[in-house]
Amino acid sequence: MKLRQATRLTLVEQVVVQIDELIQSSEWPVGKRIPAEPELVKQLGVSRNTVREAVRALIHTGLLEARQGDGTYVCSSSELGAALLRRLRRSNIAETLEVRYALEQEAARLAAVRRTQEDIEVLRECLANCSSAKDVEAYIQADMELHQAIVSSTHNGFLADLYEHMNEAIKISIGSTVEYTVLSELHEDLQQHDKIHGDLVTAIINGDPEASASAVRTHIQLSQNVLLEKDNKEK
Repeated sequence: MKLRQATRLTLVEQVVVQIDELIQSSEWPVGKRIPAEPELVKQLGVSRNTVREAVRALIHTGLLEARQGDGTYVCSSSELGAALLRRLRRSNIAETLEVRYALEQEAARLAAVRRTQEDIEVLRECLANCSSAKDVEAYIQADMELHQAIVSSTHNGFLADLYEHMNEAIKISIGSTVEYTVLSELHEDLQQHDKIHGDLVTAIINGDPEASASAVRTHIQLSQNVLLEKDNKEK
């Protein structure tokens, strides 16, 4: 196969690169509505057709989403996140959570082996935020930050990116429905949930991979029991 001569980026490709950089840098975060087409034309100094083609290309990759009558929104911070979102939309909640929990168990094991003193301080702070949360929504946010911190403690960049983008896709595809359902049901007894978190963080700090994974499994079982009980009540 013959190699073709390299060509300069077209105007459309240049606009795509600029928008992609804004998204990846979180200057345009997930969920944000991007500027309207006339504003983009003005800022970029290109034609309306160029902007339109660039936005269409990014919609095709899954980074942007056009909402009829409401504008265009950022729906993923990377092509990996966009691909996960497309796949998650073909999966049910049970399948999605099984994959997420599988990642969390291995992350807990690795974190117990690789965590640094700085990681330990972050984990303790996240644990304290869970305990001091004033309502369920605040608890959900603190809970997700704790689990993300655990994954970050593995110092495996690929795993951290995969987990972050998977959570991002879950929030978009099913929202915080699962977390909210579980924690709402447990709202009268969040001490049980806090204890599991405490056991998990303690096991990681103590450098015990098996105890860390066991704490995650306990967390999974608790969540599954609540969802199963709720499902049975609705039948």
